[in-house]
Amino acid sequence: MTVEYNPDQKIPHPAMWGVLYKSSTPFWEGVKNKKIMLQKCKSCGNLLNPPRPMCPKCQSQENEWITAKGTGKIYSWVTFNEAPHPAFKAPYAAVLVELDEGPRIVSNMVDVKPEDLEIGMAVEVTFEDVAEDLTLPKFRKAG
Repeated sequence: MTVEYNPDQKIPHPAMWGVLYKSSTPFWEGVKNKKIMLQKCKSCGNLLNPPRPMCPKCQSQENEWITAKGTGKIYSWVTFNEAPHPAFKAPYAAVLVELDEGPRIVSNMVDVKPEDLEIGMAVEVTFEDVAEDLTLPKFRKAG
């Protein structure tokens, strides 16, 4: 199942969040380039998602960015029967994917009906250009 968008409504642009939350900008730049980027603490090696200015494990402010494999498994999901924003058409499923590297990411599934989702289902990232200036990472069943 692909999330459908209402063409009469402007999609909220997450890349604009980089203005307020500069620590997320490299993630969204990676998505533009069809990659999932993870923030890695240079002091302890902890992988962070969502990105943040300080490592919650060791409080270091030194970090770098690594490219994730883009594979993982469904940790959990929820089916929205009402849209939280007029740009989205319900029903659709939002998934919490545990990446193979460990961090979890919230996204949507494509080509899978919500009733066919399973905890532990192997998934892989795909990228959807939903607007001229907006690409979103989504997941599909691996294989």
